[in-house]
Amino acid sequence: MVDEAAPGTAQPGLAELVAQRTAQFHEAARTARDAAEAAGTLVWDPYDPAWVADPYGVYAALRRDNPVHRNALGFWVFTRHADCLAVLRDRRSSSDGRNVDGGSVVPLRADEFGPRSGPETMLAEMAPFLFRDPPDHTRLRGLVQKAFTPRVVEGLRPRVEEICDELLDAALARGEADLVADYAYPLPVQIIVEMLGVPAEDHEQFRVWSDALARGLDPDFLLPPEAVQQRLGAILSFVQYFASLIEQRRTRPGEDLLSRLIAAEEQGDVLTQGELLSTCILLLVAGHETTVNLVSGGALALMEHPDQLARFRDDLSVMRSGVEEMLRFVPPVQLTGRVALEDMEVGGARIAAGEFSMLLIGSANRDPDAFDDPDTFDVGRADNNHLGFGFGIHHCLGAPLARLEAQIALPALLRRARRLERTTDQLLYKENIVLRGLQALPVSLSA
Repeated sequence: MVDEAAPGTAQPGLAELVAQRTAQFHEAARTARDAAEAAGTLVWDPYDPAWVADPYGVYAALRRDNPVHRNALGFWVFTRHADCLAVLRDRRSSSDGRNVDGGSVVPLRADEFGPRSGPETMLAEMAPFLFRDPPDHTRLRGLVQKAFTPRVVEGLRPRVEEICDELLDAALARGEADLVADYAYPLPVQIIVEMLGVPAEDHEQFRVWSDALARGLDPDFLLPPEAVQQRLGAILSFVQYFASLIEQRRTRPGEDLLSRLIAAEEQGDVLTQGELLSTCILLLVAGHETTVNLVSGGALALMEHPDQLARFRDDLSVMRSGVEEMLRFVPPVQLTGRVALEDMEVGGARIAAGEFSMLLIGSANRDPDAFDDPDTFDVGRADNNHLGFGFGIHHCLGAPLARLEAQIALPALLRRARRLERTTDQLLYKENIVLRGLQALPVSLSA
């Protein structure tokens, strides 16, 4: 049932092509940062070690000294809540990277590398609806959204509670756990693969592929070459796997989401095979990675603020507001990008059609013009207009499910593990740029 091809076996031509681009971009980013620093100008650089170590300190400096700027690499950077919100809600902002004017971003001029290879063209055509604009986005999202209605999501509550209890039983029996690998990760993955109808015997294989795909939401030009190769290999493995599973569901449909998507395709809703495959991959990656980071990041924030931990554990009235505060304070999604379809003016800057803008969501969520005392973690915070799940037509489709999982998983952890202590001060974060999350969170725990 499962193809054993390991991630990293993508077509060499495609991997080498993207590797050339990313290496050039990485070098250009470092050169631009050094030049700006020498000139006394602060610019955002995704490769800056200071940003990787502590994004929120960098965000504060950017909001103060250079909140809107055209990076030397060619794209705009927005750090304030009002500006990010304005771009997200503007219908002239595109999520489709194909609309970028290649000459506006250095050094990513596609014509320097010749025409796309066959696999590269295939993957571009399989872009999920997250990276598409209306009408394709409207059509595809409308088909999938039926699986995430409040009624459907609430119906998953018993299964989420069951999985949490099983995972906590095992952790408490050991007296120790990695809250990422042993709790935050298996919960959403189990839920999403069950929703898709993936056979139980194949669940473990998905760990290997999803680890490589976890960086799949990062733009190609922000990825190191080895990550690009691993991601492409994992995508091709997923395509092969889901193509086989789709054929099985065509002949033997079930009650799962994949069967419903196939039925929609067959009823004339114009869902191509490529769209079906890319939607499955998107649901798996986006459907679990944000929740992994939300649950683990939220647990860390609670442990670092004992007074808030006690309140969140003992006061049921702050369960929902507490999860919203985690989405603001340690958002799983740190940034997102948009392309101007027309000339626009945002935050005093004029963005030309075809220019790319990077919206630093993590910065917007700490903006003192939008939040009182933004660097304080307050599980009872009201009036919390965070951008943790985005805004507008691309607002996170799985937000209701992610909220439900966090609202069950974190209270269950604190209720059952009355003693919960970190066993290391050395915390490492994954190398992801768009999605920021812990590599591990080792703890000791007891009832």
